[in-house]
Amino acid sequence: MAEQLGNLARTHTCGALRPGDVGQQAVLLGWVHRVRDLGALVFIDVRDRHGITQVIVEGSEALLERAKRLRSEYVVGILGEVERRSPDTVNLNVPTGEVEVRAAEIRILNEAKTPPFSIAEDQNVSEETRLRYRYLDLRRPPLQRNIRLRHRITMAIRKYFDEQGFYEIETPILTKSTPEGARDFLVPSRVHPGEFYALPQSPQIFKQILMIAGFDRYVQIARCFRDEALRADRQLEFTQVDLEMSFATPPLVFEIVEGALAACFREIGVEIPRPFRRMPYAEAIARYGSDKPDLRFGLEIQDFGALFAGSPFGIFREAVAHGGTVRGFVIPGASGYSRREVDSLVEQAKQLGAAGLVWARHTADGVQCSVKAVGEDGTRRVLDQAGATPLDLLVMASGAPDAVSKVLGQLRLQVARQAKLIPDGRWELLWVTDFPLFDWNADEKRWDSVNHPFTAPREEDLPRLESDPGSVLAKAYDVILNGWELGGGSIRIHDRETQATVFRLLGLSDEDAKHRFGFFLESLEYGTPPHGGLALGLDRICALLAGESSIREVIPFPKTTQAVDLMCDAPSTVDPRQLRELSIKIQG
Repeated sequence: MAEQLGNLARTHTCGALRPGDVGQQAVLLGWVHRVRDLGALVFIDVRDRHGITQVIVEGSEALLERAKRLRSEYVVGILGEVERRSPDTVNLNVPTGEVEVRAAEIRILNEAKTPPFSIAEDQNVSEETRLRYRYLDLRRPPLQRNIRLRHRITMAIRKYFDEQGFYEIETPILTKSTPEGARDFLVPSRVHPGEFYALPQSPQIFKQILMIAGFDRYVQIARCFRDEALRADRQLEFTQVDLEMSFATPPLVFEIVEGALAACFREIGVEIPRPFRRMPYAEAIARYGSDKPDLRFGLEIQDFGALFAGSPFGIFREAVAHGGTVRGFVIPGASGYSRREVDSLVEQAKQLGAAGLVWARHTADGVQCSVKAVGEDGTRRVLDQAGATPLDLLVMASGAPDAVSKVLGQLRLQVARQAKLIPDGRWELLWVTDFPLFDWNADEKRWDSVNHPFTAPREEDLPRLESDPGSVLAKAYDVILNGWELGGGSIRIHDRETQATVFRLLGLSDEDAKHRFGFFLESLEYGTPPHGGLALGLDRICALLAGESSIREVIPFPKTTQAVDLMCDAPSTVDPRQLRELSIKIQG
């Protein structure tokens, strides 16, 4: 039976004791991390979220008997005197390793079943098991460190924005369904049968309304929901640092956000250089094949289209003649790749969507290209333009400019990982700017918003908004870290006429726009200031700064990639009475 805590009150955490505490009486409250029974002597490692302290039990038969009953994950209270360890038993791997507590009393506050995996050892446990027993997984030191870091980052963000004059304001969780690029989670209304709330994909409209209301600097650590496919950097519910400012310009947003990220980095002891590099979207696609380029390594994509306009190699010549191009990148030190390794590169490119991959390199006898029709002179010219040394390998593909760059961009990342070209401990931050405002949806024969429908076009492009929407660039920007999008935002449309025009271009009739956004359109008529903002992914920031490759490692209770909460067994069926109350009938 579990004993009561009684008059035991913690005097020190399990990570607090140091040589200066020798001679003091200490009360430790925590979990049994490990027990070492040496017969007349028992060592107990006691753990809490602050660390581990070694407890020694000897002398008293009753106390030894009680110590021998302990198992991993029992909850205990221990009273004893702090002693200095002998020099040969000091453990410098833990902060408390120079001292131990000699137990005078052990109170077993609760027993524990044998866990399905060890908390004390770093085992290779399946993710399914970890998520099913998340309450045990969260006891493990790596996750405790991650959650502690998340707390510190969140507090640093709150402090920073308070110092910058922002108000933290909560926006509704139950709101109206609006199109923002992903499916909404719908919540049926009991008192209004057949009608639904939606969980917010973001606080977008509400934060814009706060600007209209005169709260010129808003921030919120906001919970958001999107019914979309899950992967390493996405969850159905996630947390973002949402901000908006009146009278904002892109440089002002950049300055504020860079300061916030600098505050986050200080929590891991890193001072990041500012201002961040800036790169237009078109340049990012052309040079890196991605709108979130990883700049920690080279392998920049180069354009060789002009070299192949008159090439004897028909595939490249025809690609250039029909508006396409030839692009490629140099893999340093890969000239000695075997035929098998080169074939593997070609196969990877094909799996990523390339029609093929042409390679070229220097040899002891001159130059070599995988396609003889390119010719020796053509091969030498392209190697020279690429800046390839005799140790390097050049790979190339042809096609529509953006399409070929995107394929090569994915191959670039795979090559960098396989060749271990990505340095550890390097942070590369940049802003990607000047996104297109619209993207043509060929299936539905209409324009889609690249960002969202409230993004303002550049002033110089406004005259072409209706006549040539595909050429219009947006006052939008993303902040990127090591190939991850940390956040995105824009300057917003602040006049009703432009907003109504954008809705029409997106295929919304005036009636549809009024039904979905009528309250917002009306609010724009009551003195709306120019405004803009951004949303940062808190989960992604924490994952990167914790050195994790998945945001699940910094979220206390994440879903699986199949959108399931294994611990709670959700989603699940509900009582038929609940469905009747909501006027819902399931069709099977």
